[in-house]
Amino acid sequence: MKITEVRIFPKTEEKLKAYAEITFDNVFVVHNLRIISGEKGLMVCMPSRKKKYGTFKDIAHPITNEFRAEMEKIVMDAYYKKLEEVKASGEVTDSGDVSEISEQE
Repeated sequence: MKITEVRIFPKTEEKLKAYAEITFDNVFVVHNLRIISGEKGLMVCMPSRKKKYGTFKDIAHPITNEFRAEMEKIVMDAYYKKLEEVKASGEVTDSGDVSEISEQE
């Protein structure tokens, strides 16, 4: 299974840096991945739903550590590429300020 497309949607919230969606083999898409700023830097979070008692459970996730690492690298590479494109084009963020988008917090 190959990741054939990654789309990044930058955000300027304190922890949420972007949403992402990934397409597998040009036939299956997973929406609502999140790139967030955590204690150890940026990380990719899988789509999840809130359970009855306030905890969250992933809806979809990689089964092997090898595929997770590969997927995270592809998504993060796409994120950094999108940041460069946004900065170069002067594209406006969701809050109206291109300067708010940063690679690391």
